[in-house]
Amino acid sequence: MMEYRNLRIALLGAGSVGSQVASLLLEHGDELAARVGAGLELVGVAVRDLDAPRDIEIPRHLLTTDAHSLILGADIVVELIGGLEPAREYLTLALTSGADVITANKALLATHGPELFELASQVGAQLYYEAAVGGAIPIIRPLRDSLAGDRVHRILGIVNGTTNYILDRMDTEGSSLEEALTTAQELGYAEADPTADVEGYDAAQKAAILASLAFHTTVPLDAVHREGILGVTRDQVVAAKKAGFVVKLLAVCERLVDPETGVEGVSARVHPALIPATHPLAAVHGANNAVFLEAEAAGSLMFYGAGAGGIQTASAVLGDVVSAARRHVIGGPGVAESTHANLAVLPIASVTTRYQITLEVLDRPGVLAEIATVFSTHEVSVEAVQQSVATEPEHGQEAGEAAPAPTATLVIGTHEATEAALADTVAALEASEVVAEVTSVLRVEGL
Repeated sequence: MMEYRNLRIALLGAGSVGSQVASLLLEHGDELAARVGAGLELVGVAVRDLDAPRDIEIPRHLLTTDAHSLILGADIVVELIGGLEPAREYLTLALTSGADVITANKALLATHGPELFELASQVGAQLYYEAAVGGAIPIIRPLRDSLAGDRVHRILGIVNGTTNYILDRMDTEGSSLEEALTTAQELGYAEADPTADVEGYDAAQKAAILASLAFHTTVPLDAVHREGILGVTRDQVVAAKKAGFVVKLLAVCERLVDPETGVEGVSARVHPALIPATHPLAAVHGANNAVFLEAEAAGSLMFYGAGAGGIQTASAVLGDVVSAARRHVIGGPGVAESTHANLAVLPIASVTTRYQITLEVLDRPGVLAEIATVFSTHEVSVEAVQQSVATEPEHGQEAGEAAPAPTATLVIGTHEATEAALADTVAALEASEVVAEVTSVLRVEGL
């Protein structure tokens, strides 16, 4: 049997993931070659600074600042620099030169994925991105290949390790959000500027990728509803625990029918949510990730593991390297992304969900009836109401000032209703004379 020539691999970026990929390729090259049927030769690593300190030392002769020349001489290009530019420029150059591309760049795929997939299809190349969502968790390939013949209905994903660590610490240790975030930064789970994580941007990018893949429909990043965790308080987490729930930042992607138009479509959203303590996602602790998937034939599936980390993400990258190399050895064009379902991308107002609403209300006769009228007016059915003991106002007001009225706390759980109806209900409660404050609004998922 004739041996296949060595396949030339160009690596762009030598950060925590890139340096691990380089190290593993050099250390396990012979073993990987045996799996592929061809030698895998790391021909260079493009970096901005040849002398920058790195987690793992890379042989000096492999380092270069000339990314363009490196790309043009490669069969497989691995992009691990992150960001939109120059990553998009480099991947465009790689694809047009006929190279297969592997990336872990979720921001790039969520923003420019459709044009890159189209370019790959035009030239017969393949774009691999297992490491873009969930780190080491194999979720992209199962969605793209294993479940291609099934009908995915819903995805609930914990896809950001930083926020899961923070919320888990608030739940298990009683920390405040600020305390948990500080600890996450000290441990390296959170960046010095944690905005992308705590504001939900990172999770929204992954939701766009998962929804596009699961529903065979392009879901733009700007169509993903996004809320972060900065509004989550220790009191909310404690109250959730007492009620048998945990608070998680969820990426929710689902197939649904618009209640107004009857049009079938898909929705993607990211927000904090209550999930029952008995749900599998409730047991996802620390900085781990998990994706819980509901399909018509396969039923419920869950993918769980490390969602970040250099060595873990490198595992997913190398899996793609092996797949790309095998394709070269076997021959044939790359497999295009399946986005031909062309389902409508629906706004969050079309979603049917449940709310748990916590109110501070005036403690006087008739308040419950007035609150019930607000819900009834907006056609939202109340499932459960819990009322705490009335709170006496603090004394010490100025002379001549009327004493504040005593208040009580109501925790109201709703039946399923449209997001639009629930949002209108909350707005009406905020405007009600008997409501002192709407202190918490959380969606309930996983029931």
